[in-house]
Amino acid sequence: MADTPDIPHIPLLAPIVALVAWTLVMQIWLYATRLPAMKRKGIDLKNRRGGRGAQLDGVLEDQVQWKAHNYNHLLEQPTLFYAIAFALILLGNSGEELTLIFAWAYVGLRVVHSLIQATSNIVRWRFLAFITASLCLLGLTVTAGLILLK
Repeated sequence: MADTPDIPHIPLLAPIVALVAWTLVMQIWLYATRLPAMKRKGIDLKNRRGGRGAQLDGVLEDQVQWKAHNYNHLLEQPTLFYAIAFALILLGNSGEELTLIFAWAYVGLRVVHSLIQATSNIVRWRFLAFITASLCLLGLTVTAGLILLK
């Protein structure tokens, strides 16, 4: 790929891309687990009409559905992360050390949350990862708010 000197280096884009990539990894894991489980249960997709994945709760094994639940979670709160990260970029705070620490910690904790939920699903540990990630998100939001108040 050729150098593009006109495009500025924006460090905060890296955790954004990383979380999107992780979400896609979870989607692949979801289907790699769910489709064989559906086949084992005799669920045929050829003539099946639309529905929601949650309708498979209680039909497929819990361990199979945990991946789907986590994928859905990655499409919920992380949307706030994407919004605040882009707001910080627009506010000119895309490479500040504390901002990057909060952003990378948020992404790392969401990966940890995913791994816990998709494997053991121990709620105590999952909640700890979630609440700690939420505090990172709060830190990013306060940072943006302080910039706006200046």
